[in-house]
Amino acid sequence: MARKKPTVALIYDFDGTLSPGNMQEFGFIQAIGKTPREFWELSNRNPDGQQVNHILSYMKLMIEEARKAGIELTRESFKSFGRNIELLNGVREWFALINDYGKRQGVTVEHYINSSGQAELIEGSPIAHEFKKIFACSFWYDDNGTAVWPAVAVDYTGKTQFLFKIAKGIMDISDNKKVNESRREEEKPIPFPNMIYFGDGETDVPCMKIVKMFGGNAIAVWQEGNAKQHRTALKLLRQDRVNFICKADYSVGGEIYNVVTAIIDKIKADDQLEKLRSQKGKYGKK
Repeated sequence: MARKKPTVALIYDFDGTLSPGNMQEFGFIQAIGKTPREFWELSNRNPDGQQVNHILSYMKLMIEEARKAGIELTRESFKSFGRNIELLNGVREWFALINDYGKRQGVTVEHYINSSGQAELIEGSPIAHEFKKIFACSFWYDDNGTAVWPAVAVDYTGKTQFLFKIAKGIMDISDNKKVNESRREEEKPIPFPNMIYFGDGETDVPCMKIVKMFGGNAIAVWQEGNAKQHRTALKLLRQDRVNFICKADYSVGGEIYNVVTAIIDKIKADDQLEKLRSQKGKYGKK
């Protein structure tokens, strides 16, 4: 049976990676009458010295502040805020660009979000349709369709589970059985060497480390003019946690484009070599 053409998974963090800031800062926070600084200071505050998961904290605060402001949080209202999310240079055109490159090389390219941000906001963004799956935080809705409780909270270590789901082709965010079943590497729809992970900060380190450790590639992106983000990217490279650091420009000829197309070329070449090795007796032993 002939081997299928390889599939490459491009897996993105969102805030600071595809967008210049936190997704809540492009309409939602303003709608509740807060500045971004005020909102995040409230979110990061530990009441009475309690230890609080920062993801659950911001999600709880979104519900509370929306209620105070008289805003009904439904999936549609979240999506309306998501439509205002700003994107980094070249992001809108990136997906068609790299999909076409993969097609010309005989490689299927798939895109995934792996974020501690909010799925409903991303679903309203101009690029939502580009992703095969958005793995991110989401809310529980009551019978009236109003958000009342966090349903999925994804912190920096929780993000790692989705790498294994992507590898095994599991798109159910709540699955905790199939993801733990043993499968040989060659049976996985997207083995780790065919993954490229994009992130911008230390909260992406567990995912970057896992992808890199299992033979894939991790890219730390940094925005021009953001000295802190650039220092973080350099530190991640120095600590051997990423394969590359790239300026956050997704245009043709930019650092990201050059690195990703080179990785796709390598994946294609490796696949061709594996096909030759599989022809026992003709080119050598497998």
